Amino acid sequence: MNGHPGGAEHTRRMLALAELPAGARVLDMGAGAGEAVAVLSSLGYRAEGIDLRPRSDRIREGNFLAAPYPDGSFDAVLSQCAFFVSGDTAGAMREAHRLLKPGGRLLLSDVEFAPLRPMAEEAGFRILFDEDLSAAWKAYYIEALWRGEACDCELPRGKCGYRLLIAEKEK
Repeated sequence: MNGHPGGAEHTRRMLALAELPAGARVLDMGAGAGEAVAVLSSLGYRAEGIDLRPRSDRIREGNFLAAPYPDGSFDAVLSQCAFFVSGDTAGAMREAHRLLKPGGRLLLSDVEFAPLRPMAEEAGFRILFDEDLSAAWKAYYIEALWRGEACDCELPRGKCGYRLLIAEKEK
């Protein structure tokens, strides 16, 4: 299964909700083939991506749970459908917090088997926007199953949702 629900349009919506300043430095954690990095760059952001198995030469190979950047390196961190598959969603939240400057924004959309909002708050984020996109995830995942492209990752049993969060690192 490639990409994420909503594709580039969803990425643009997240950016609009986050109200990032022009030229902001943004890291895509779990960048994959770099679709979001391309969108960010086309809109004038200084975009970078990191992934364990990058599918583009524009994406840095590395573990975003221990990203090779100094504290406070970014104005924003974006992640779509990657924190959960890292196996340590709370750890990914903490790493995003470390990488952000004070007042930096986290733009996150991901699967949730456990509520994402409390994890983000525990990591030190103030929630600015929170939306349940479970219906969009369900349609996206059913389509992926139909095409034979569903995630080969091990999923816990039980009901899951899909959430969009825009959060700010406390100043």
